[in-house]
Amino acid sequence: MSLVGKKAIPVPAGVEFSLDGNRNVTVKGPKGTLVITHRPEVQVAHDADAKAIHVTVDEARKADKQIKAYWGLTRSLIANMIEGVTKGYEKKLDIVGVGWQAQVKGQNLALSIGFANVIEMKIPTGVNVEAKGQNITINGPDKQAVGNFASSVRMQRKPEPYNGKGIRYAGEEITRKQGKAFGN
Repeated sequence: MSLVGKKAIPVPAGVEFSLDGNRNVTVKGPKGTLVITHRPEVQVAHDADAKAIHVTVDEARKADKQIKAYWGLTRSLIANMIEGVTKGYEKKLDIVGVGWQAQVKGQNLALSIGFANVIEMKIPTGVNVEAKGQNITINGPDKQAVGNFASSVRMQRKPEPYNGKGIRYAGEEITRKQGKAFGN
């Protein structure tokens, strides 16, 4: 049995959950609307009386490791969708470097991070970005979209281990290396 998949997912007040015949799961809440298409090996059922969602697998297929993985994955994705439309997700990035900064220009994030040119990145739909000097806040209802955009911003100038300059997640510890030692 899947330890994650067999747990019921509670649906809080203010969240609308709907299923259609094409395996599409739609979740609507105060922060937005999210849609996924679940795997055909997995069944999703909504218990409107108990305000819960159940993800199940046929008894004959429960022994297959791959199907158990799909079962737990589907349950986690739906739970993340519900949390995203109620609370949302947020990632914070810090830019470390003298004169380095970020600005939001329309639908683009402009990064001045020590290169000769300014790097402009298109902000995906459904993701909100705030940039104040050397701090960037990325938030939205979709966990994957927020995490992917934060990761792609960080990859523009990863923190380097000698001076510690670069773009890092807030609270991230960079292991510093000692530079060349000059001996006598």
